[in-house]
Amino acid sequence: MWPLKTAKRNIIVAGCLGMSYTQLTLSAASIDFVRGLGGTSFHVGILNSLPVMLLGFQFLAAFVANHLTYRRGLWMSLSLLQRAMIVPIALGPWLWPEMGDLFWIWMFLGAVAINQGLLHFCTPLWLSWMGDYLPHGDLNSYWGYRHRWVQWSAAASLLGGALLISRPGLDIRIGYPILATVAGVLGIADILIFLKVDEPPVSKLPPTSMKTIFLAPFLHQGFRSFIAFMCFWHFAAMIGAAFISLYLLDYIGMSLFQVLLLWTLSWVGGALTSRWLGRLGDHFGNRPLLILCVCFKTLNMIGLLLVPKDPSMAFNILVPIFMFDAALNAGFAIATNGFLLKNSPSENRTMYIASGTAMAGVVGGITAIMAGAILTQIDGWSVVVNGWTFSEYHLFFFVSLILRILSVKMVLRIKEPASLDTMQVVTHLIGVSPLRVLRYPAGLYRNWSSAENAAKTAQAAKPSQLGAEKVETVET
Repeated sequence: MWPLKTAKRNIIVAGCLGMSYTQLTLSAASIDFVRGLGGTSFHVGILNSLPVMLLGFQFLAAFVANHLTYRRGLWMSLSLLQRAMIVPIALGPWLWPEMGDLFWIWMFLGAVAINQGLLHFCTPLWLSWMGDYLPHGDLNSYWGYRHRWVQWSAAASLLGGALLISRPGLDIRIGYPILATVAGVLGIADILIFLKVDEPPVSKLPPTSMKTIFLAPFLHQGFRSFIAFMCFWHFAAMIGAAFISLYLLDYIGMSLFQVLLLWTLSWVGGALTSRWLGRLGDHFGNRPLLILCVCFKTLNMIGLLLVPKDPSMAFNILVPIFMFDAALNAGFAIATNGFLLKNSPSENRTMYIASGTAMAGVVGGITAIMAGAILTQIDGWSVVVNGWTFSEYHLFFFVSLILRILSVKMVLRIKEPASLDTMQVVTHLIGVSPLRVLRYPAGLYRNWSSAENAAKTAQAAKPSQLGAEKVETVET
């Protein structure tokens, strides 16, 4: 087995390979693949709902984990199957076109459903393994560092996929199976890395009823507030998020290359900020980081509502918006993972992790399917207000925007005793109380002037004193 330092480095490598697998199989290319086979908004809604709706399989994993001594064998077996199964189905329309496009649409959706079911069964097993194995002292910082490289790999894989798909004369029926095959190889390599990562034995609960195991997270006050927020958030987000790529392809008129490139550049925003966000979570707590991210998660819906129906102009406007949103997504992921791993007892960690994500996933999945069905029924609906066309997509984005604003109240209810107050975090980040800025805008100028005076004083200080101040600043 590898020593801890080597294992932590290789866990990051595995994360990069796994993210490449995810992006190549479930990016906008998969949506275009379904559309190329004649799929509608209803089929796209189902496709986008599966990654969250099937989070319910995490509950099954939580019950199974309490009867295991080690998780590695079961996790690796199912994960290898999960990474390989989409490839033959993606090749189906090309190899056996006589079966009909509708047949292959449903076969593909079924394969993705099984794929995501296996993924979500394996996820709490892996997270509980990492929660037992990785030190908790700097867990958010490590998670942020890992997340940075994972997002760079997402950007690189999407860029490679975009360049492949954009080749003249390459039909999506051929292009997507190529992407899926490459993804399968990378995904299998991701799983095999964990052969040499040490695994502590499972900390089992004393013999108790399944009901007690299941209800434990819901009876815990801190976790109950977290579960409630996650359910409402997935409801609010999936009404709009499930149809962003379809909106850009179908309504705005972007090419698949432009959409993939847009998502590629968005990942850069997350990659540039992940490590800093991880340190922020370690220093101040997961709750304030989560609150700050949720407060600004309305901006992408606002951008989608206001962007003009011009592919080139829309692309240029959405690039910075998507980059900022990806940074918020990175902070959201770091905060939620940190909350789950740090606030769950080792004896029932898998069930706590499942409860914190699976319930929300089921809510989000059902929301996406129902929204997709409604979107199909009102296809082509629009209303013109002051010369601006308000389409069926704008309707869903507007509803999602309102619900995201309401979700701020929900996230404020989350309990995490070890975290600081969010206002303290904001004050630390901008160097002055937000209320003071609102009441006395000149206060900012005074702070900057004070900083300049301090800098001049430091320049006049002795070299030894200046060196000591620099060391202290870096450590702070």
